[in-house]
Amino acid sequence: MLKRLFVITLACLLLAGTATASITANVQQTVDEIIRIVSDKEMKKASSEQKRRSAIKKSLSTIFNHEEMAKRSLGKHWNQRTPAERKQFVDLFASLLENSYASKIESYNNEKVVYTKELIDGDYAEVKSKIINQKQDEFTVDYRLLKESGGKWMVYDVVIEGVSLVSNYRTQFNKIISANGYPTLVNKLQTKSNEVKMQ
Repeated sequence: MLKRLFVITLACLLLAGTATASITANVQQTVDEIIRIVSDKEMKKASSEQKRRSAIKKSLSTIFNHEEMAKRSLGKHWNQRTPAERKQFVDLFASLLENSYASKIESYNNEKVVYTKELIDGDYAEVKSKIINQKQDEFTVDYRLLKESGGKWMVYDVVIEGVSLVSNYRTQFNKIISANGYPTLVNKLQTKSNEVKMQ
């Protein structure tokens, strides 16, 4: 289930559409840059894989607040971690997301996104949208954003068909920690991150 949700999430972030407000426009600006990268003929070459992946990761970091996503995904276990453990976890979480994203983004196939609504409540915002593939199937995708101290809005969660990506991760992470301890989760994330990098 998590894999399916994540794949859909990655596809959704590739899609360009008409921005309905400034927050959506900011997200779209980054998405457009990522699409430009994967559509570039030189970047598509096998010899440019590392360069392409690096460019994708750099652009993705302008959309996702990895620390906030990692913190929320770890849930109650975050407060039990030392500063060093938190940094390590954020790095592993970010690496997992970025490398998985890079491995899936190359299958971009001109899906369409339609932004339907943008809600702002103080330092929080939500951009609602629906994704339409070539078979005309639709998926609802809501982006949850947090306004940082510098005024920039960053995504901290994505809700697909009513299911939160962060909540899904939190459930799985909690199960692993409760059954086998935090070090086991770290090892699994490290292993997964390395596997994706090798693909």
